[in-house]
Amino acid sequence: MKAICVDPDTLEISWQEVPDPKPKEGEVVIDIHASAINRADLLQRAGNYPVPPGASTYMGLEAAGVISELSEGVTDWQVGDRVCTLLGGGGYAERVATPASLLIRIPEDWDFEKAAAVPEAFYTAYLNLFIEGELKEGETVLIHGGASGVGTAGIQMAKRAGCRVLVTAGRPNKCKYCKELGADVAVNYKEDDFESAIRQVSPDGVDVILDITAAAYLKPNINLLRTRGRLVIIALLTGAKAEINLAQLMRDRKRVIGSVLRPRSLEEKIEIHDRFENRFWPDLLSGAIQPIIYKTVPIEETEAAQNILTNNENIGKVILKVR
Repeated sequence: MKAICVDPDTLEISWQEVPDPKPKEGEVVIDIHASAINRADLLQRAGNYPVPPGASTYMGLEAAGVISELSEGVTDWQVGDRVCTLLGGGGYAERVATPASLLIRIPEDWDFEKAAAVPEAFYTAYLNLFIEGELKEGETVLIHGGASGVGTAGIQMAKRAGCRVLVTAGRPNKCKYCKELGADVAVNYKEDDFESAIRQVSPDGVDVILDITAAAYLKPNINLLRTRGRLVIIALLTGAKAEINLAQLMRDRKRVIGSVLRPRSLEEKIEIHDRFENRFWPDLLSGAIQPIIYKTVPIEETEAAQNILTNNENIGKVILKVR
């Protein structure tokens, strides 16, 4: 098969012949038709995101395609089934081996590109809003990076759950789109101080914050949390180190939660998969919520596709078309 490979010295990428994957017990091989770009891929390419033990060393955290091989112990799936899945790695390739327990069957009226836009964004948003953040109906949530793949998924699910949704984004067109998706308020953080802007529309703060920025936003985020509020940090775009007022956390019983998805155990991922499928997969099937796709790019043009995220151009997901 072919896969996108990274030169460790130059960080240049190329579409090369590599060995086919060999499935372990309980796994299937998928002939990939579409994958997607995630910021974790950019970190991995730069050498800043170690591959979890046992995962494929190629980039790509989700894929959609057709099962081409079953290993021992797989009884619920057949060769030819159309599926999408979360991956520990290996999505930037023509084939990947993955646990059958993480598969989702693709509806007949969906194409592979739409299916590939779901797993990483929706699982990440669901995990960190509803499991880690314990977001409940009637609460107010602030989602930073509202126009990202995770952000667009989170806006829709939070609104579906009966929450008030506030977001930040860096361009007027992104703020406009977030509101069209259901956000009640969208703040352009490049034009306005987001803490002050959020205070104007929610004077007593918010219950949950989903944050991708980390260091630079830590203090204002904590300031905005209500009593018993939860800050969930899922990326470190402005750095990993910042000062924190522990007395403020203790007094108001606020919580700061660090969270990742990729390194979690298979058992944890199965639980996330099952809980998401039970709660929000029916809404995806009905069209009540939708994966948002910014652009579809041939996998041979992965460099250009990754640059879209590097330059923060996208609203929603950038998809790689493999077949």
